[in-house]
Amino acid sequence: MIPIQELLNRIRWDDSFAKGDFVIGYYDRVDEIVIQVPLHQIHFTPGDHFFFQVTDRDGRIHEIPFHRVREVYKNKELIWHRDLKDQTDNDT
Repeated sequence: MIPIQELLNRIRWDDSFAKGDFVIGYYDRVDEIVIQVPLHQIHFTPGDHFFFQVTDRDGRIHEIPFHRVREVYKNKELIWHRDLKDQTDNDT
């Protein structure tokens, strides 16, 4: 499995691969669910290799660590996922 940052960089810089609708699923530790967000609604701060930002329905901004990304979809097809084993290792 390639690191999530590599996949996101490919989406950003490879025009042919980037054609499509991407959705990122990240693990919410409070609700203990995976929340799916369209990639165009995610803000990446240049130079930040640890977090991205998501604005929720109430307008609150959340910083999500990259290690909590669990899945990536392209045109509704799963193209990347993190094993459940990795979830328990990284979120403790």
